[in-house]
Amino acid sequence: MSANDRPTGPPTATRDSAFLKACRREPVPHTPVWFMRQAGRSLPEYRKAREGTAMLESCMRPDLVTEITLQPVRRHRVDAAIYFSDIVVPLKAIGVDLDIKPGVGPVVEKPIRSRADLARLRPLEPDDVAYVAEAVGMLTGELGATPLIGFAGAPFTLASYLVEGGPSRNHEHTKALMYGDPQLWADLLDRLADITAAFLRVQIEAGASAVQLFDSWAGALRPRDYRETVLPASAKVFDAVAGYGVPRIHFGVGTGELLGLMGTAGADVVGADWRVPLDEAARRVGPGKAVQGNLDPAVLFAPREAVEAQAAQVLEAARGLDGHIFNLGHGVLPATDPDALTRLVAYVHEATAR
Repeated sequence: MSANDRPTGPPTATRDSAFLKACRREPVPHTPVWFMRQAGRSLPEYRKAREGTAMLESCMRPDLVTEITLQPVRRHRVDAAIYFSDIVVPLKAIGVDLDIKPGVGPVVEKPIRSRADLARLRPLEPDDVAYVAEAVGMLTGELGATPLIGFAGAPFTLASYLVEGGPSRNHEHTKALMYGDPQLWADLLDRLADITAAFLRVQIEAGASAVQLFDSWAGALRPRDYRETVLPASAKVFDAVAGYGVPRIHFGVGTGELLGLMGTAGADVVGADWRVPLDEAARRVGPGKAVQGNLDPAVLFAPREAVEAQAAQVLEAARGLDGHIFNLGHGVLPATDPDALTRLVAYVHEATAR
């Protein structure tokens, strides 16, 4: 597909949704709401649907992906669906020997530590993830006017899993490679940027109305390291999908000190976790960007009145900003009461109705 053949924006049915209007910093009928990990372990219907099915297998079955993605839309009446997947799916698709172990997370059998290891990361072809395109097509048919957000892990976070061999608290192997062999590190992130961009292109071309790049571990970096060694790869991903005209969202955890740099990577929307008030987050990100967030996920365990009081603080911090999408400051915690999420969506819609 050439650049001239690419679609120039999100599907017509979703274009005037509150979510996409907010992404474009246009007036909205109410502040749109969606939650990271809204399709997940907090929902009993999710646990039932996935019973006996491993996580990676779940991500490769279009029927199951469709059902799980739709569940929170039906239950909570959120303003956007997020494609159900995992950040390591494109790595698995190109042959990386990995698995998602319950209670641990992604585990890579042979971590990448040398230039010879880098050769194992071949380009991602659309046929490698044909099941993703099929699932997105099924979803957009079911969702109608509700936008679908495509999903991918950012190059740094993928690199951290690959180099560490799994989740890490200190990222010692990752940083040792980053500082000790800067050229190999740059080549690794550049290759992962191409893989990530290809994964997002598949989702957009199948009908996703927006995409979000998750840089879950970027908060482990100091600003100089992010600017010099990570930002170029993230920018390459955003630039690769810019021609499609769909909103691009960037999010990381613990990235308060990086928000200004993240704002330059090329996304249209920057998400903030709960540690920085949204008005301050918007100031750090800079003009011309919508913001997303940022209720502390743990607040949902408090009584209803307390949840609404905390949500009101988020909305007040966002007052006057051009483009705000209400979300949590990270993913929904597994033990969250689903009814608390449903009530929160209703509260935000009612409190911001225009």
